Amino acid sequence: MSKSLRLSEKWFHRGLWLVAFLFAWFLTGLGSTIVGDLPKVEQTRSLDDFMDPQRTPALKAAIKTAEQVSEEAQAALEQAQLKLQTARADNRAARETFDNWLATRRVTERSEQDEEVLKRTRELDGLRKAEREAFAAVEKQQQVALDARQSQQRAQAELGALREAASDAFEKARRAQELRVFGYRLALTLPLLVVAGYLFRKHRQGASWPFVWGFIFFALFAFFVELVPYLPSYGGYVRYIVGIVLTVIGGRYAIGALQRYLEKQKAVEALPDTQRRKEMDYDLAQTRLGKNVCPGCERTVDLKDGKTDFCPHCGLCLFDRCGHCSTRKSAFARYCFSCGATASGPSVANPAPEAVTAPAANALGAV
Repeated sequence: MSKSLRLSEKWFHRGLWLVAFLFAWFLTGLGSTIVGDLPKVEQTRSLDDFMDPQRTPALKAAIKTAEQVSEEAQAALEQAQLKLQTARADNRAARETFDNWLATRRVTERSEQDEEVLKRTRELDGLRKAEREAFAAVEKQQQVALDARQSQQRAQAELGALREAASDAFEKARRAQELRVFGYRLALTLPLLVVAGYLFRKHRQGASWPFVWGFIFFALFAFFVELVPYLPSYGGYVRYIVGIVLTVIGGRYAIGALQRYLEKQKAVEALPDTQRRKEMDYDLAQTRLGKNVCPGCERTVDLKDGKTDFCPHCGLCLFDRCGHCSTRKSAFARYCFSCGATASGPSVANPAPEAVTAPAANALGAV
């Protein structure tokens, strides 16, 4: 259609489409904000809301305390293990020194060193005692850490049992909440889609068509983008069933529309040629002719051979002769491209050769 429009009309047309898209964009932004805020009307509930309100906090506190005790016991265990390593190293070094000293004493056999033997033996006993105490401290911290881990595990197991018992009720409540929120979204978007269908059917070619098309784009986006992703699944059953229902509805509508269109075309093709051309839209007819398509039946016609004056499918007159200069012209043209005469006067569809030359000669004589 753009080839048959005036240059300024083309730019106005593009500007109006820009208005339509801007209107749709702002409406879509507003709709997205509203749809996104709809879940806020429902109180968000968690799994903890369905668990024992007295036992759950106590178990969580016990788990937290056990974790803290375990961390402290682990840190103390590391310190005790370091002290144990030091005590073992000191005891081992002192025993090696004592063994070397005893070997020297056996060689010298000096009796005055007996008191030194007793002294060194007591020192070794003290180091051995310190090693045992360090080892006992390690075992104590290991026991504390073990007790803390076992206490934490018991509390976690009990808390897990409470969560498992509450999971069914939580899932039911969550699904019910999702259905309610989806109902809110459906109650918002479905009327928009119905209004958009009404506007498309009645007002898409009216004076306010940019706003009509902008609202249609917005309604389609709100329904298929803002609503469909939130459609409950239930393993895919709901979505597939809804898809089947929408496909059946859309298919039946398309079949009915096609049948109505074919019946309308048959009724139009039965009308007289002059009436058919008179009722056709000028711009639409020019656009179809430019695409080698009959404006009446919309079938392909070879219009480039310069000989086809009538549609071979529906018999519509496509080219006739100017009533003033007898030049072959489009039957839908308002003025003759050769002489500029109006096309409202009498025209000749298939004039005889003499009928073609005579008016031309008279026109030349008049000039």
